Amino acid sequence: MHGDGHAAIPQIPSITSDGSIEVDELSPADFEPDDLRQRLRTMMLSRRLDEKMMTLLKQGEGHFHIGCAGHEAVQSALSRYSRPGEGPGHDWFCFYYRDLCMALSLGMTTKEALLAHLAKADDPNSGGRQMPEHFGLKHLNVMTTASSVGAQFNPGVGFGFGIQQRGEDSYVYISCGDGATSQGDFHEALNWAAREQAPALFLVQDNKYAISVPIEEQTAGGTPYKLAAGYEGLSRMRVDGTDFFASAAAAQAAIQHIRDGKGPVCLVADVVRLLPHSSSDDHTKYRTPDELEADRKIDPIDRLEAALIGEGILTEADAEALQEEVHEEVDEATEWAKRQDGPSPETAGDHVFFEGDLGLDYNSEDDLDEDAEPMVMVDAINRTLKEEMARDESVIVYGEDVAGDKGGVFTATKDLTDEFGGDRCFNSPLAEGSIIGTAVGYAASGFTPVVEIQFADYIWPAMQQLRNQVAPFRYRSDGEWSCPMVVRVPCGGYIHGGLCHSQNIESIFGHTPGLKVALPSTAADAKGLLATAIRSEDPVLFLEHKALYRAASARTPTPPEDYTLPFGKARIAREGSDMTIVTYGMMTQKSLNVAEELEQEGVDVEVVDLRTIVPLDSETILESVRKTNRALVVYEDHEFIGFGAELSAQIADDAFTYLDAPIRRVAGEFTPIPFAHSLERSVLPSDEGILEAARDLAAF
Repeated sequence: MHGDGHAAIPQIPSITSDGSIEVDELSPADFEPDDLRQRLRTMMLSRRLDEKMMTLLKQGEGHFHIGCAGHEAVQSALSRYSRPGEGPGHDWFCFYYRDLCMALSLGMTTKEALLAHLAKADDPNSGGRQMPEHFGLKHLNVMTTASSVGAQFNPGVGFGFGIQQRGEDSYVYISCGDGATSQGDFHEALNWAAREQAPALFLVQDNKYAISVPIEEQTAGGTPYKLAAGYEGLSRMRVDGTDFFASAAAAQAAIQHIRDGKGPVCLVADVVRLLPHSSSDDHTKYRTPDELEADRKIDPIDRLEAALIGEGILTEADAEALQEEVHEEVDEATEWAKRQDGPSPETAGDHVFFEGDLGLDYNSEDDLDEDAEPMVMVDAINRTLKEEMARDESVIVYGEDVAGDKGGVFTATKDLTDEFGGDRCFNSPLAEGSIIGTAVGYAASGFTPVVEIQFADYIWPAMQQLRNQVAPFRYRSDGEWSCPMVVRVPCGGYIHGGLCHSQNIESIFGHTPGLKVALPSTAADAKGLLATAIRSEDPVLFLEHKALYRAASARTPTPPEDYTLPFGKARIAREGSDMTIVTYGMMTQKSLNVAEELEQEGVDVEVVDLRTIVPLDSETILESVRKTNRALVVYEDHEFIGFGAELSAQIADDAFTYLDAPIRRVAGEFTPIPFAHSLERSVLPSDEGILEAARDLAAF
């Protein structure tokens, strides 16, 4: 099915709004001539780069391109009223993959654009790690761009919240295509931004196609402008994005509205896509020649050039000279970029995690005072949050039901709002993707978000943010950007929670490079690991077993105030010589119970409590197995493809010759966790099941 093209663009007003913003029309007379000539030149430069990169691909230079052609005018217009720079005090920019002209207008150079296209080592966007046109320029506050459609919306709102927290008059530019407005994240972001009156501009660059799907098959009402109508507190504008002067008028009004503290704006720009979706696409398969010709007739560069010539600001000869100048600049930069080195294979694993020193003086169990008041795990978490918030004003806590007298469904955040204020401990909408996404913007702009996902079972709406945004944030920016945060997640069974309040998720997130994962089994470990997580430079998934929150088995003496523990250092929970049980979380106490039982039978069991699985203390595991010559791996999650399979594989790879018996596993059944007590007990590991396996292993 073919789309209808852009024949409708000349038929709509140049600027439409919901009436909440007053827009002053602009003409060439409202600009300095040199400014207009420079803007035309930058638009030409963007177009020539598109053309050159497509040519390079045909020559075997580069691997991919996604073009900006047809979008240049509105991007140039918005850049004119923006304040790029590094860090707070400047505007922030959350791009999508067609923002080449915006990047150039903000300050990216031609050489930098070509380094990105050719994936060179000195590419400031990613050092060859990310696809071209996925810009991320720290010195301009351009957030590193993910490929996932819509992944930029909620991080952008997080940047906006950070601006509000600091009391600045900056704004955040959040850009997308029309197809991205079908994503739930778009609507979550509009909702929260409107509710909080965040200083955010949502620019929808509507070229009427999501790859090959025309907008009439994508969007109710045929335009995202209508979609945005349901959010009270959100101002709306629609502009002919091929008309530079209409775009500039809309941009000036929208950005000033935001800087004046009047709330977010959704600006829908009707633009044209003059190239296929990408170098991998052939748009003649789904667009007619007449439609493509109609788009070319309203080429934004031609329109601006004609306007400047008509006003006497430029002659035809001047325009030709600009084109020649741009061609020469691109050709010279291309030859220069070709000569630059590609990334070294030895660096492929760099920047997955922070590679520096946190400067922490870590504690150990020896620092616990046995005479100190006993503390349960949930209180340890609550106390740590209070101490860290008092220590560092950048620490903020939010999530569902965490604020006020409620203090979370498990009371882990009780009293935080009273002690530190509603701007540092507050409730979020019931939208997990929004919680994690906004934390990205908060963290990348200098805050330390500690967010709560109420149950592990409900983390899945945030999977895109965690897997494609949070975890690779540092890596894909070649170490330039980071988003350190703590994601606290109650997990696990044994509480009659049924299918959706009992899940264990560590194996999935342990398989996510860039994300650290902790699973404490005691109050002291929870306190020490949480304090370290908050002070970390990496994102941390902090898993808290619900059945341990108030369990006597997890209670310990209250640790001292500045108590920190290292990640990647397992705890020998019990020393032994005949068998090693490798475990973590809730299973640690069950394994200790079994070890005490076996001691009566003459079997001396060593219990290794991992504490963290990313990073994993493989050396402590292997040292123990080499000593005891037997290994039993115990974990609550499904045995099938659970994290214990990785532990077993490492033991088999690196300690096989020390083994006197096969490696055994005890874990959950490959089934959802049922609600009835008898059914739940039948699918989760039990003391009796662990004991039986340990006896069999000892007797082998």
